[in-house]
Amino acid sequence: MPSGSRRPPSRKGSMADVPKDLLDQINRLEDLFIVPTEKLKEITTHFVKELEKGLSVQGGSIPMNATWCMAFPDGYETGTYLALDMGGTNLRVCEITLLEEKGEFDIIQSKYRMPEELKTGTADELWNYVADCLQQFIEYHHPNEDMGPMPLGFTFSYPATQEYIDHGILQRWTKGFDIDGVEGKDVVPPFEAAIAERNLPIKLTALVNDTTGTMIASAYTDTEMKIGCIFGTGCNAAYMENCGSIPKLAHLNLDPDLPMAINCEYGAFDNEHVVLPRTPYDIIIDKESPRPGQQAFEKMIAGLYLGEIFRLVLVDLHQNPDCKIFEGQDIKALNKAYSLDAGFLSAIEEDPFENLSETHDIFSKQLGITCSRPELELIRRLAELIGTRAARLSSCGVAAICKKKNWETCHVGADGSVFNKYPHFKLRGAQALKEILDWPAGKGKGRGDPVEILPAEDGSGVGAALIAALTLKRAVAGQVAGIRNPEALLNCPMKPSTKEAGDR
Repeated sequence: MPSGSRRPPSRKGSMADVPKDLLDQINRLEDLFIVPTEKLKEITTHFVKELEKGLSVQGGSIPMNATWCMAFPDGYETGTYLALDMGGTNLRVCEITLLEEKGEFDIIQSKYRMPEELKTGTADELWNYVADCLQQFIEYHHPNEDMGPMPLGFTFSYPATQEYIDHGILQRWTKGFDIDGVEGKDVVPPFEAAIAERNLPIKLTALVNDTTGTMIASAYTDTEMKIGCIFGTGCNAAYMENCGSIPKLAHLNLDPDLPMAINCEYGAFDNEHVVLPRTPYDIIIDKESPRPGQQAFEKMIAGLYLGEIFRLVLVDLHQNPDCKIFEGQDIKALNKAYSLDAGFLSAIEEDPFENLSETHDIFSKQLGITCSRPELELIRRLAELIGTRAARLSSCGVAAICKKKNWETCHVGADGSVFNKYPHFKLRGAQALKEILDWPAGKGKGRGDPVEILPAEDGSGVGAALIAALTLKRAVAGQVAGIRNPEALLNCPMKPSTKEAGDR
């Protein structure tokens, strides 16, 4: 939605019967949540500086982690690879065969539920469970086979510092994990120990973040792809930097023209609260979160928090003597923190009926609240404001990377539940990019834009396999920067293609 628009175009005149006290609150919420073009540009300018600070020797709030993924795929990578994706809800194991045909692959996969008790258990319990799942997968798909070590790309989507591509020191747990004794340590040795204990034919080749995987998987079939993004439970991005622009790696004396994928971890943008337009509700979310003062950007735009922002506003309005909503009703269900998720807001924004009857039914069934027509109008507008703000702010990170790299055109591969499922998120984000980057009239509708955000390929599966393939290719070629034990990789039987990638 353009920054100056204060009413959704599909519901003109829908506020005609809303009493003045509710209209006043709607106007107040619009003032809080609408982010105008000028503010988007200010945020993006500060974002560029923070990206650069993260690459500096001193560092900053945004970690800008070097990943040691040092090339885009050329589409001719071949071989069979395992991919392991350890998410917050599921564990997924894939076997991916990259075929001779350019950009083609076959995949078989199995999903395993990540037990909730593991998230607060011990490190041994976690790695033993992961290894058990890998063992089940191999025994099922390769019974009684005498296999050489299969290269594995491990998608470990938690902030990690990597001195090597097959190594990663966990900076902090996210996604609800809180296992003692893991933060600040390399996660690879205990994982490898659990694999060795079961004598599994697996060689960890690359530890991968899902944003880097998303970028690489998308680039496998699209040579315009330069950025990978996640807009889901959390938010993050990865892009390819040149080593000469990474001062904190200068001591390694790498060729300044070598590419290096950077996992930004930019959910931590503006932890100092310099530029983001935080509302009182954002401040409450931060204060009551397990880690106050961290992930400031993420807490305003990620799926984990959208429903909670919405809930906090409604509870506040119910308690406001100047605005009577849900009067005389028990809001016990609404008072429960994090009881509403982004899907709840999605359903409200998708309600196709002029009288918002589906929204009425959702509130009645899930919260035990009967809403009047004016209350439904306020609810709908609030959902639009929160969803639109998330989409517009999310574009600041993409725009900042483009500005830093002086990219006027590129494709961005995006994955995550908010990007894929939240109504209007893509169009609102495209509109914000148009405003930030000053595109000419007619651009900013999504398809064909100079910077175009597209649904990504399977970053945690195909992307992890491709990064394993690219790492093997480097080891074979003797390009061993950032590979801890290149000799061990040469024992993997699946040798990738040695065709040279074209210019990108």
